[in-house]
Amino acid sequence: MSRPEALFPLFAELETLPGVGEKSARAFAALDVVRPRDLLFLLPHSVVDRRRRDSIRDVTPPAILTVEVEIGAHFPARRKGGPTRVMVRDALTEFPLVFFHPRGDWVQKQLPSGQRRVVSGKVELFDGIAQMVHPDLILRPEDAADLPGFEPVYPAAAGLTQRLIHKAVQGAVTRLPQPPEWIDPHLLAREGWPAWAEAIAAVHAPQGAADLAPTAPARQRLAYDELFAHQLTLALARAQQRRKPGRVTAGHQRLQSKVLAGLPYRPTHAQTRAVSEIAGDMAAPHRMNRLLQGDVGAGKTLVAFLALVIAVEAGGQGVMMAPTEILARQHWEGLRPLAELAGVRLDLLTGRDKGAERAAKLAALARGEIGILVGTHAVFQKDVVFADLRLAVIDEQHRFGVAQRMELGAKGQAVDVLVMTATPIPRSLALAQFGDMDISVLDEKPPGRTPVKTVLIPGARMDEVVAHLRRAVAEGRQAYWVCPLVEESESVDLTAAEDRFVHLRAALGEGVVAMVHGQMPAADKDAAMARFVAGEARVLVATTVIEVGVNVPNASIMVIERAESFGLAQLHQLRGRVGRGAADSTCLMLYQGPLGETARRRLQILRDTEDGFRIAEEDLAIRGAGDLIGTAQSGLPRFRTADPERQAGLMETAQSDARALLATDPGLGSPRGQAARFLLWLLDQDKAIRLIGVG
Repeated sequence: MSRPEALFPLFAELETLPGVGEKSARAFAALDVVRPRDLLFLLPHSVVDRRRRDSIRDVTPPAILTVEVEIGAHFPARRKGGPTRVMVRDALTEFPLVFFHPRGDWVQKQLPSGQRRVVSGKVELFDGIAQMVHPDLILRPEDAADLPGFEPVYPAAAGLTQRLIHKAVQGAVTRLPQPPEWIDPHLLAREGWPAWAEAIAAVHAPQGAADLAPTAPARQRLAYDELFAHQLTLALARAQQRRKPGRVTAGHQRLQSKVLAGLPYRPTHAQTRAVSEIAGDMAAPHRMNRLLQGDVGAGKTLVAFLALVIAVEAGGQGVMMAPTEILARQHWEGLRPLAELAGVRLDLLTGRDKGAERAAKLAALARGEIGILVGTHAVFQKDVVFADLRLAVIDEQHRFGVAQRMELGAKGQAVDVLVMTATPIPRSLALAQFGDMDISVLDEKPPGRTPVKTVLIPGARMDEVVAHLRRAVAEGRQAYWVCPLVEESESVDLTAAEDRFVHLRAALGEGVVAMVHGQMPAADKDAAMARFVAGEARVLVATTVIEVGVNVPNASIMVIERAESFGLAQLHQLRGRVGRGAADSTCLMLYQGPLGETARRRLQILRDTEDGFRIAEEDLAIRGAGDLIGTAQSGLPRFRTADPERQAGLMETAQSDARALLATDPGLGSPRGQAARFLLWLLDQDKAIRLIGVG
């Protein structure tokens, strides 16, 4: 399979375009432009209005003016470095054209007295008189006939003039192929989008500012092409994943019923829906690759446990993996009462298991006596062998790359994978990032969780906060105190936490305060945590967000110091650590003023809502997609024409369209399938083309 011949001219060297030499080709590289094709997707960001006017009186300076004039007298510079002036007359009045340091007789040649010319440039007031300094264009009237009314302005880079970019873009546009249509004809008609080549020509010849908006039909069409190609690639990856033989894992529901009967509450509709989506995937003959997305406290643990129970009901085993030992231990403790209800043997395996104890666990695992194993990446080790692993649940997407997902898949015959994330991801981004996975969303909170009251307090009122804490501790309540994130170094983080720890211990009493931070040995960390969980320590001082992934229902106060130094998602996660019990909970966000506009907006959103998905949408609007997931490891594609934030609806349409096309034409062999292949080549999605297989 090789690139279609019609695309060769667009994938040639940049120097084959008019006006582009070796030096300017290097300059273009700074704009990510290395082939003529890239210029097609280098979209103008603004326009210069070059529409013809009758007179300078038709514009209000400063403004761009294009007008036909008769050239009058020349007034050379009176002193060295002074301006040269040429008086010109339009239909209504006279005004000067001004030049500084013109070379030799250049002005005389360009503007011969008594002749007519069309001039275009910026008109400005100088001492109350309107004048045009260094016109951008000086043309004979017959040459100005085809001057476009609006001139596109492109992103700039050192060593490139707008004129050079224009010339190169126009050169690339003349090489446009007329490809077959890859967009579904009903969608094309419904949206009123132009054909691809027309859309490219239109975006480079805007007829006004409205043509630059993401909603302009030509721009929307190109954005859709890009999202469609991206979703097609993900859908092909998903299809390939599904072609791998899976195993049918169907439960008999007796153990699940025991669990549900023993719960003090009824699962939410969202939980029930997610469980049935997962059960359906596990019972199908292909591998499951599903993302379970839920807000803080939406009850992901129960859903994951019921999925693990299905694996046990089918005669197999399940594993749940957490990124840190603390979280693994916590999952294990959270799942224990559920496992007792189901009558399933549950065990924990971490790097701390040594010697005979570890050997005994491994033997029980290999014999199939352990139904569900909870662990850290220690379960990846070679000597960990399952009798019949059917399901792997992975907590927190970001720390497990695709490589680890595959490694885990190798542990069992065609293991189903369920990835849990507690970070609500806006739908558009979830589709862009995890489009190869199926997504279940928990968007309801189980009953019994109390809303958390959020208060913003200037850091100067620290003493009041400590006094409030003293009263709360006397009433038997517990609190977290999270220290600020100091970017520079972990040692600075440490001093901040230690100073606060000493300060709070002095204020609240010796045994009342415990501390955890990243630099502590694991055993000390666990001991401090255990004291807090048991209620011996009333206040837990912590540095990083991660360490606070604990579940202590009695903790009802969260103090976050220098809240403005945290991201929105982190603050939301932290706040979710309280409000887990029956007591009224509060989150006190201490900030250091004066706050910048963005920081203020962030903290206000948190004060106003507890809906993680709304918070994530706002976070996306404030920070943009790359920052939200951290561009380096985000796996987010870099779109040239599409904006997943503002065009979320297009992303959803693109996904369902891509999946629908592959459902009817998995090898992309139909006429529309062939057109889609052309699009994949055009947009450099060679990876996708390899996924089509032999095709």
